[in-house]
Amino acid sequence: MLPLERQKKIIDLLNVRKVLKMNELTEELGISVDTLRRDINVLANQGKIVKIYGGIKLAEPKYGEPSMDERMIDRLEEKETIARKCCEYIQDGDCIYIDSGSTTYHIAKYIKDKKKLTVITNSIPVITELMNTDIELMIIGGKIRKDEQSVVTFEYIFNFHELNVLKAFICCSGITTERGISDYNLEEATTRKKMIELSKEVFVAADSSKFGRDVTIAIAPLDKIDAIVTDNLVDRSYAAKFKKTQTKLIIADE
Repeated sequence: MLPLERQKKIIDLLNVRKVLKMNELTEELGISVDTLRRDINVLANQGKIVKIYGGIKLAEPKYGEPSMDERMIDRLEEKETIARKCCEYIQDGDCIYIDSGSTTYHIAKYIKDKKKLTVITNSIPVITELMNTDIELMIIGGKIRKDEQSVVTFEYIFNFHELNVLKAFICCSGITTERGISDYNLEEATTRKKMIELSKEVFVAADSSKFGRDVTIAIAPLDKIDAIVTDNLVDRSYAAKFKKTQTKLIIADE
């Protein structure tokens, strides 16, 4: 295997397993420790990975959020677990909103057997996933963000108040108990704020990496959020913090 092929393989493995130990990599790739170290040094110098004690992990983006394609494969197992937990709160006959995001997208995969369900969304992947099902679909109108495969809109071009949403499933890029949920893009944040305002119940679906971050645009304080659904890798100190708020912290697989 050529060095470029090995380095691509290392990145592919990290996209699935997040953190890898040196002995795991030498065994997986069938190479010596010295060869592995050379590949790791190349990737680290390119800013793609970070060396940690005994192994490596993917580097966090320095500016803004990763692309939708990157997020769709990042922490995939955790996101699917969160999505399945969210589905426990969706009943036959509900009218729900599914946000554009790599975590909420997976909800669409697990609701296809629901009866008389209406899904409102601004996510093109969600529409594609549910297109050939019996679920009633509504997509909000507005501008298409091609990179995010989403539709963003404003009050003057879409009459949000005609919607009657029972439960909204919202994504975000940051969560703190002090400032609530936040995101990188103003247009996405505007749509999320409006759906939070209109929905009777609001669930935030976010993997554990979002906790402790307060990014560019504030979406809503915690008192506007009924529950946050996350994975079991979340720092357990947040359980005590959330007990002091009105927002329920739901940890999938617990």
